[in-house]
Order: sequence, then C-alpha cells, then structure tokens
Amino acid sequence: MKRVSLGLLPGLWLAALLMGYGAPALGASVERRPVDIWSDGTRLAGDLWLPEQVAEGERRPAVLMTHGWGGVRDHLNTDYAPAFARAGFVTLTFDYRGWGDSDSRLVVVGDEPAPDGDGIVTVRARAIREVVDPIAQIRDIVSAIDYLSGEPSVDPDRIGLWGTSYSGGHVIVVGTQDARVRAIVAQVGYMGVSKNPRRALAQRRAIQKARGEIDPIPQDLDCIPRLRGCPDLAKMLDYRPVAVADRITVPTLVIDAEAEELFDRHKNGRAVYDIVKERVPADYVLYSGAHYAIYGPHRGASIERAVAWFTTHLAATE
Repeated sequence: MKRVSLGLLPGLWLAALLMGYGAPALGASVERRPVDIWSDGTRLAGDLWLPEQVAEGERRPAVLMTHGWGGVRDHLNTDYAPAFARAGFVTLTFDYRGWGDSDSRLVVVGDEPAPDGDGIVTVRARAIREVVDPIAQIRDIVSAIDYLSGEPSVDPDRIGLWGTSYSGGHVIVVGTQDARVRAIVAQVGYMGVSKNPRRALAQRRAIQKARGEIDPIPQDLDCIPRLRGCPDLAKMLDYRPVAVADRITVPTLVIDAEAEELFDRHKNGRAVYDIVKERVPADYVLYSGAHYAIYGPHRGASIERAVAWFTTHLAATE
C-alpha cells in the first residue's frame, strides 16, 4: 500500500497503517437511534449514533456523514458511523430526499386544484426517486446540520463534515456557507472538474425543463452506465466546488486515490487542497489504487485518519 501524506499527525498515520485493512477496533459500545429530518418539506430518514456514556447535560462534538452518487446511509452504518461514535463523536447519517428510506419528492400531475378552507389540496402526483441533484443534496446536508445543532448531546460549535465521492464536493460547498462547520474531511471527492464535460447538454436540459419540454425533475434521462440513479444535468451546470474553495476557513483534510479513474484528481481533490492549505490547517492523503479501493483495502486506514483529524480539530471550541 502506497500512501503519501502532506502535513499533520504522523503518529496517528502510523497507527492507522499498523491497524491493517479492517474497520477500526475502537472497542466501545454505541447507541443507534432512528430519526426523521425535515428538509424543504420532505422527510429524510436518518440514524443518530451516540457514543457510550454521554452524561446528562454533556455536549459532545458531532460529525455529519454524507455519501456519494447512488449511496444510501446503510453503506455508512456498517463500519463508518459506528467507528466515529466509538471515538466519542455524536454521528449522523441520512438518506437524501428520494433515496433509501427517505420520502420522495412529489411533482403534481395535471392542474393543481384550488385549496380548501384549510389550505389542503388533493392531487395526483409523481414520486421522484433516485435523482442525483447536487443543489437539493446540499440543502439536505444543511438541514441535517440543523438537526444536529438541536440535539441536546451535541456541542453546536464543534460540528464536522465528512463527505465521500460525489459528496466530497458537497462538504466543501457547505463548509464555505455554514459557520457551524468547524472541520472538513473530503474523501475521493469530485470537485466539479470532469474528464468528459457535458455543459452544452446541461444547458439544453435547463432550457427544456423551463419550457416544459421534458419532466421538471427527470428521473430516467442522461443516466450513466453502472451508476445507480440518474443526474439532473440542469442542476449541475454551476456545480463547481473547487471554484469556492478559497472561501474555506476551517481545517480541511482531503483524501484521494492515487489511480483515480472517474475524474482527474489533480484538478479536483488536489486542486482544492492546494487552495485551502494557504489559508487553514490542511492535509492531503493519497492512497494507492483506484476510486473504490478507498472502501475496500483502505477503508480502515481512511476511517482512522478521518477520526484523527476530527479529534484534533474538534477537541475544543475556538
């Protein structure tokens, strides 16, 4: 396994390496609690993971975990969330709107009737499922931060964001907009620079949506082979996290795959690191292999590295 780290925590880096490929053996029990999160009127299904022995009135640091393209929270609940909770963080996972156990977005079919005296309408509606929409997903992340901020066991001044793959870019965007975010980990993140740009097509889709020529939220258009879910290309027109990275004001760890095949890591994760390192504490960790190796042989080490980052930068309020 080849790993290159630029920056901090050499002792913890060694500990992660010696642990091998499995999930971290942090050795404490945790409590998992199902929760509902409301985002723009849609119910999101989540799981709140609580560390062992949180005393009444105690406020712990928290980590919000976000998954990538086609992911659901069950993928994070197996190894990732329990490891963060065992390390002492209140941890929240959730499904984006229209994904996993979360409710669908609804689009009215036909004309909307007049509401009754209580403002209620009865309509036929199409349930929108498994659409990749970065704007809606970023809004859902902010709603999840809102939920965490209201949790009695959470210190709202010590919230970290962890995002992987497509949401590795989301956490950069949210980190520039939400002052409650105090530390970031972006893992194998897409930052808006593609090997195969589809901007012309995305612009055409935006025009078609506005003119009613295609569905307002297309569910089965422009799908990418072997990837779950289909993109709403019109919503991706201005999605470019690297362009706002210079607004990051909190410690940021970028984790990349050396042989990343889905996009050019030098123009994505590495570019973000090169920007933020001039402003805040930052580190860049490179693992051998392609994109999905981060979830296989490097899963345990990458979890340990992220836990170490949050332990350092959420240890006390600033």
